[in-house]
Order: sequence, then C-alpha cells, then structure tokens
Amino acid sequence: MHKRYTLALVFLIITSLTGHAQFAIRYQVVPPKPADSIDIAYYSKKDALGASIQNFSFNMGLWAFNRYIAKQHYAYIDIHTIRKNLKHTWVWDNDDMGNNMFLHPYHGSLYYNSARSRGYNYWESGLFSLGGSAMWELFMENEYPSFNDILATPIGGLALGETLYRTSDLVLDDRRVGMNRFGRELAGFLISPMRGLTRVINGDAWRTRTTTGKQFGVPDVNVEVSAGIRTLELQGKILDKGVGAALDINIEYGDRFDAENEKPYDYFTFKSNLNGQGSQPLLSQLNIMGRLYVTDLIETEKDFLSLGFYQHFDYYDSDTISDVSNKIPYKFCTPVSFGAGLIYRSNRTRNFSFDAYLHGNLVLLGGTLSDHYVVDMRNYNLASGFSVKGGFNLSYKDRISLTGIYEVYRMFTWKGYPQDIDWNNIDVHEFDYQGDHSQAVLHAISLRSDLKLKKHLFLTGIFYNYTRDTNYRYFENVFSQTYEGRLMLTYKF
Repeated sequence: MHKRYTLALVFLIITSLTGHAQFAIRYQVVPPKPADSIDIAYYSKKDALGASIQNFSFNMGLWAFNRYIAKQHYAYIDIHTIRKNLKHTWVWDNDDMGNNMFLHPYHGSLYYNSARSRGYNYWESGLFSLGGSAMWELFMENEYPSFNDILATPIGGLALGETLYRTSDLVLDDRRVGMNRFGRELAGFLISPMRGLTRVINGDAWRTRTTTGKQFGVPDVNVEVSAGIRTLELQGKILDKGVGAALDINIEYGDRFDAENEKPYDYFTFKSNLNGQGSQPLLSQLNIMGRLYVTDLIETEKDFLSLGFYQHFDYYDSDTISDVSNKIPYKFCTPVSFGAGLIYRSNRTRNFSFDAYLHGNLVLLGGTLSDHYVVDMRNYNLASGFSVKGGFNLSYKDRISLTGIYEVYRMFTWKGYPQDIDWNNIDVHEFDYQGDHSQAVLHAISLRSDLKLKKHLFLTGIFYNYTRDTNYRYFENVFSQTYEGRLMLTYKF
C-alpha cells in the first residue's frame, strides 16, 4: 500500500482513540549528552557471586524481620515446611492487591538491581529476580508457592527495576564531594536501594572519579510534578469524604520519536497519582511503559511513524469512600503485560503540535475487582487477557494543550471456585482459585488540559471516568461507573 494511504489509515485509527499519552508540552531538564566510554567500562564488570549473596542476604534479613520482630505467621519455617513446599503444586494465593500486584514487583526490582548494579543487562538481571523470587516462594514461607507471585515479582520487577535504576542514574555524580555528594548518594539510595547498597559495598559511594559515572549519560528527560485537589464521587452526603489532596509525578525518559534506541528502556514513561484523601489508598495509579525495541515506518519532513514493542505495568486502586457510598469505585492492575505500539507525529503546522499512539497488549497476569470473592485479604479476581491503549497530544505554541486518555482491558478469570462452595469451612491457604468465574471489561478514560501561567508553571485540569462491566457465570452481571476530577498546579522541570 502507498505510504500516503497507509499513513491516513493509521491516523484515523489512532485519532479515533485517546490514551495514556506522553507529555503534550515538554521541557528538557538538561541538554542530552552521551555516556562516557570510561564510565560504561568501569560499571560493566559482572559479579554474579556478589549479586547472589546480596539477594540471599536480603531474603534472609526480610525473613528474620518477619519472624522475630513482626512475628508473621507465614515466617515460621522449618525443614518440614520447605519439604512441603517443594512437593506441593503451585497455587493462587489470597493476599491483597497492594501486596500481590505492587509490593511483590517492587520486591522483584530489588533483586533485579542487585544484578543490574553489578554489570548485568536488562535480560540478565531479570534472571536474578526470578531466582530471588523462587527462593522466597519455596523456602522462606510456610505457605504454598504462588503462581501469581512467581509471575508478578520477577516480570513486574523488570519494569520497576529498570525504571528506578535509570532514574537513580540521573542524580549520581562520581565527581562530586562533600554534602553535594552525600545528598546525591542518599537520593540514589532512596530511588534504588540495592544499587545504593552495592555502591556502599564496593566503595563507589565515596570514591571520587574524573567522570560522572553515569552509565546512560544525560538522556532527554522530562519531569513534571502536579499538586492540587482531587474529587471522587461527589454525591450528596459523601461530598466531604470525596474531596482530598492530590500529587502527580510524571517522567518521560528518552525521545519518543527516536527510532534508533538500541537497549530496553532507552525510552520509558512513568506516571503516578498519589492522594491524601480519607480512606483512599496513598497510591491510586501507577503506569510504566518501557520500550524494548523500535523501528521507524515513516520518517519525512511532515510525518513520523514508528513501531515498537513495549512492556507495560498498570496499577489502579481505590477503596470505599464512606459508609454512605458503601462501594469500592474500582480496582484493576496488569503487572505482567507486553505488546506492540505505534507512535505518530505530525509536522504539518508551525503553531500547533500533534502526536498520537496506539498499543495492543497481551496481559499474562492481571487483577480486577470482584463483587463476591472475599477470601482472607483478597477482594479481586486474578485474571489474564488483553488491553488496547491509545492517546493524543494537541498543543498550541506550548501555551495550552489537550491530552486524551483511553484504555480498555478485557480480563478473564479461568479458574473459578465451584458454585456450591461451603464458605464457612474453607482454609484460605488451601483455597486455590483465581476468583469468580467471570470476564470483565474495564475502561479508563481521561481528558487533560494544561494552561501556561508563567515559564514552567501550568494550571492543569484532569477528568477521569472508570467503567467496569463484569459478567459472572453464577451471579448477576455488574456495571459501574466512577468519575474523578483533579485541579492542580503543574511545574515542568
């Protein structure tokens, strides 16, 4: 097909959707600069023994804390529990969503960065994350090893681990001394604890060198922080509980229109929504999208189109607003998701800037709110399926912009419990089900506008809509909608 008609078709497909978009108005934190070959060579020395010992010690330390200080029941292990775990089939566990779908991937990122900070690449470090997770599942708990944990921990750990590793690289500088150096090392440690610990062990945390030590140089990075108010479900008597504080942190790392990136996560986006609002979770949204491979399809003076393969990590969480509302607005997540995506940019006008994207993804492991399954700490169904994401950015002279969001997830829970289950006589550790027999369609839609007030400072308004349509095998179908608004001041660094 002629490129002109191919472009028109792609344009129509993309602009018919809105999506989890990148920045509409971008400010570079600092001018990009390639990495120094001396730094790359210095920090590329592989140390498998050091990484393995560090992960082993971390697992033992965490187990000791759970066993002797927190006195968690699952930490009482012995040779009998280990033998039982090795013989038993793997199960679907009943931990809460924050633990299973966020803390486990974060745990995996710590394993990952033990190896990443010792010279291993993205793929190799993932094997260390898998090994650390397997050790924990088989030996460090008296509960049966979990299918969902062995997926979410290492694979979700890849996304969180590489994002945090590269972010820590932005603040470290081996040339600095004194309090400036201490502040940078502390910030790097807080962002990527295992990398910080590795630097302490190796002496790099205080060793002064003639080069920065940045393994990725200075990439094209855009950072924005927004603060303001959040409204959720403004209905009569729950108005007082439906308003709270909001803090958004967004990062775009690398050039989305560069089709020559060679390594995984040379380009990624990071979006997080934090809240201070009554009973709502501190973290209500986290999205990571990391590019693994890219090639350009069209690159002319007027149009750009690339095809890439991406890893996705999506996490959306809310809780019951008040006793009056008596409902949880939404919960869904995809810690293990991969797919292909198109990015388009138009260079046809001088004053207006337009770009868009479209992604199709396979969700290997996800979760969605259940209306019936409440076992131990879990009130959601484990699931798999697919998702489609699209988006656009439209801006005028970097003064005002409009960004659209549309994400749809189709999630299937394959292994459901039988209809005649006796809920009064179940063992939560033996109850091996993904949840209700069900399939859920989830929509996350938003529309955002930014108005420039002064240099780097913008007034931001965001409207969200979350829609869930869950079809149960043994229960009536459930349809629900939730609306959310944010009004904030945004500073673009």
